[in-house]
Amino acid sequence: MAGAHGTSRGGLVSAGDGAAGEGITLCEALDRLLHKGAVLKGEVTISVAGVELVYLGLHVLLASVETVRRQGEATGSAA
Repeated sequence: MAGAHGTSRGGLVSAGDGAAGEGITLCEALDRLLHKGAVLKGEVTISVAGVELVYLGLHVLLASVETVRRQGEATGSAA
């Protein structure tokens, strides 16, 4: 039976529980990402017959300006 505060069924938590099973909006996710910052790294190599033709290295820092400045001040770096 469903109570006034929601129920849990088969591991899925309804919105009424207020538990970690609730989703977040895109705006909230973007806010958290910019507040904390993220580093993305990747590599792609295109080769034919064992000969590397193209190498692409990717290093991306995704954060708000405020977060970068705060981290720079914490480490003593000039931002």
